[in-house]
Amino acid sequence: MVEPRLNRLLASDGRCLDVAVDHGIFGELAFLAGLERLAQAVQTLVEAGPDALQLAPGQAHWLQRIPGKHKPALVLRADTTNAYGPVPPPVVFAELAEGAVEQALRLDAACVVVNLLWLPGQAELYRDSLKNVQRLKVEAERYGIPLMVEPLVMQPGKEGYAVDGDVRKIISLVRQAVELGADVIKADFTQNIEDYYRVVEAASSKPVLVRGGGKVDEITLLERSYQVMRQGARGLVYGRNILQHRNPRGMVQALMQIVHQDATPEVARIALSVEA
Repeated sequence: MVEPRLNRLLASDGRCLDVAVDHGIFGELAFLAGLERLAQAVQTLVEAGPDALQLAPGQAHWLQRIPGKHKPALVLRADTTNAYGPVPPPVVFAELAEGAVEQALRLDAACVVVNLLWLPGQAELYRDSLKNVQRLKVEAERYGIPLMVEPLVMQPGKEGYAVDGDVRKIISLVRQAVELGADVIKADFTQNIEDYYRVVEAASSKPVLVRGGGKVDEITLLERSYQVMRQGARGLVYGRNILQHRNPRGMVQALMQIVHQDATPEVARIALSVEA
């Protein structure tokens, strides 16, 4: 029974803004911009008031040591991969943390998150990911921890692998994640933003939280966030687009308005005019 913890992850309206702060676990220096002073970054985000923070096991204490009930829920990262490097490595892997669900219980996490990775020509990585999801599902089910699966379709880019926004590939992997037992889906934007409803449909009533991916300008970010919410997405999982913004607190508040108040991008941008 995952509902008790799922109710901690999702707000009373069934929606969620989850700020991803777990970038360091992937071993890429470029991902650390905005996270150099980790404790300070976490404190700033807590004060901004998102619904959840996504953290790795070695980071989670920065959130959970804060006293009181009114703080974001913890989404615990359960795996790592070397697929995000600027140069494709000769061997691409995905590794599941040992005892991830036990860690989640000790840290009072509301959810665990794991990748389901599909890269062209990387069958071993895909198989690793499938095994990781299945192993984690068994443990998560045993202890009532919601499982968030991150089905990511990627393709070779200018600097390593990048998002492949082909809606047909995304919905296939999303449906596979659901049928493997995902309680929550974290999926990329589609190349044509107007197709996102198809991803929501493929999730078969499971909450879909949209992954932010690489950094974009704030107008683009707010506009496409608004569009996917209107198509049935239940929330957002953004990292660099918040952490590397000039005003992270304001960006959290702007996105919270879009997620929970159906604010237009124009209305949400007002929060960004308030200096941190």
